[in-house]
Amino acid sequence: MTDPGYELVPSGFVALVGRPNAGKSTLVNALVGTKVAITSDTPQTTRHRLRAVIDRDDAQIVLVDTPGLHKPHDALGEEVNRSSILAAADVDVIALCIDATAPVGSGDRWVAERVAGGKRPVILVLTKADAADEAAIERQSEAARALVTPVAEVVLSAKTGFNLDEFLEAVVPLLPQGPRFFPRDMTTDQPLEVMLAESVREKVLRKTRDEVPHAVGVLLDDLEYDKMRDLHRISATIYVERESQKGIIIGKGGEMIRSIGTEARGDMERLLGTRVHLDLRVKVRKDWRRDGAQIKRFGYGEGL
Repeated sequence: MTDPGYELVPSGFVALVGRPNAGKSTLVNALVGTKVAITSDTPQTTRHRLRAVIDRDDAQIVLVDTPGLHKPHDALGEEVNRSSILAAADVDVIALCIDATAPVGSGDRWVAERVAGGKRPVILVLTKADAADEAAIERQSEAARALVTPVAEVVLSAKTGFNLDEFLEAVVPLLPQGPRFFPRDMTTDQPLEVMLAESVREKVLRKTRDEVPHAVGVLLDDLEYDKMRDLHRISATIYVERESQKGIIIGKGGEMIRSIGTEARGDMERLLGTRVHLDLRVKVRKDWRRDGAQIKRFGYGEGL
């Protein structure tokens, strides 16, 4: 996985951990400078462990975006938690991300107890600083310090770009000297098929509410490239657990599924650099989140 050559630079892995909706995936996208992770306001949006690469002349930083740690309620929750904990155990630095706009509570404490008690240095990261005033940030910082003993603290905003460089400057001195782990033009190790399927799931999350988002899984069925037309033909299936959820996603007269497809196709065309023909279907797979075999089929938690 390493590049050939003799150049040694600070090079290593940084796990972003925190409870759901702490802003980890948004932060990863902002740091990399392009969209590599899906985002939404729905808790537990991230299900795959994703690695994103920041390559600089003086260092290579590999960000490990992990699913939000939470008290699980089903087999899927247990699997994504396991993925996050394993990711945090095999990195050089842990960035504990805490939402500056939400009170530090038992969820943050639960996360800190599981991932910040080892020998790896911890950077305390307060996210969403653009939405919090100075007094709130100070209260958050003080409460967060009761959870961990960080080697550095950074208050930042992925939305505005505030202090993103300061975060990287805090990380680099903590990385070991070594070769670059990934090619210099690579931004993520996420398989293309996963990125395409996740782009569909993101649109479902953003357009539906209540019980539907958590019950949704997406699998890519087919990916073909027509060189003559410079066109990708993609088919994917959206899986839900109830017939009522299927009806919501399809919508009246198919309006919702068309809207999901239109927005997902735009993301796919930007990712692939070609035109895309996207065919979406919706199927019911009852209680799939409680079935370990089905979770593995979707590739959630540890990924494909």
